Amino acid sequence: MDPVADASEIYRLTVAYEFPWDITRALELALYRTYAVPSIGRLLAETAELTDRTQKRYDDTSLLLDTIVEHGFAADAGRTAIRRINQMHRSYDISNDDMRYVLCTFVVVPKRWIDAYGWRRLSRHEIVASAVHYRTLGRHMGIKDVPETYEEFEAHLDAYEELNFGDERSRKVSDATLDLMTSWYPRPLAPLLRRATLALLDEPLLKAFRYEPPTVLTRAFVHRAVRARGRAVCLLPPRRAPHFARQNWEIKSYPDGYRVADLGTHPVPGLKGCPVQHTGGSAGDALQ
Repeated sequence: MDPVADASEIYRLTVAYEFPWDITRALELALYRTYAVPSIGRLLAETAELTDRTQKRYDDTSLLLDTIVEHGFAADAGRTAIRRINQMHRSYDISNDDMRYVLCTFVVVPKRWIDAYGWRRLSRHEIVASAVHYRTLGRHMGIKDVPETYEEFEAHLDAYEELNFGDERSRKVSDATLDLMTSWYPRPLAPLLRRATLALLDEPLLKAFRYEPPTVLTRAFVHRAVRARGRAVCLLPPRRAPHFARQNWEIKSYPDGYRVADLGTHPVPGLKGCPVQHTGGSAGDALQ
């Protein structure tokens, strides 16, 4: 397969067959990193999308991005997902720089995660395909000056974070996200899971959110545990059926199914920053 011409198909195979768990964790971390950019963190805090409606925001973001991966840019479902993403973003004052940075996280953070914790490293074909897939998404979203190669995505991400990371008001959004992630497991495990999650964050991110760094022992234990999980996966037989984000048990907002067109916020025309929440479609209209 050609990593440019077949980019989205290669990326779909990477996401749904090779690294479904790793890509999910990495994209969670990618979005989490964006909160440390003051303009992004403040917007999310002001709209309350990630403080009052954390689970729904998590679900909608995952499902919209995953719809494009599963169905492609040309399919009806993929076009609907892109249209929903653009409708939401146009309702807020988001700079091209911030949009481009978020796009960079989707390319760079999964590659770094898989290199560190995956059952194998990404091939060059997979790396190129990921960059092309998100460059295509950036074009559909109207983002200007999108990087061309993985290396350019990575250089832009690092430079943008060095220049912009750090705003204590973003801590509220970060805490809400950590609370959501720990809520997926039995309550007594919450403190342990919170410490484990913080142990996976790098120093600039911990500093940006004003978190006390985990101990060296905690960080070493968590990193070794996640790496051990990757080595265990290497021993399993190849996955024979795709696994998409909509199948993740962490997605909880739509037990009766959903329509892509109903996902996300539905802002009132003329009232910028005042989203109207949709309840989702019926089971008969569900995208299953």
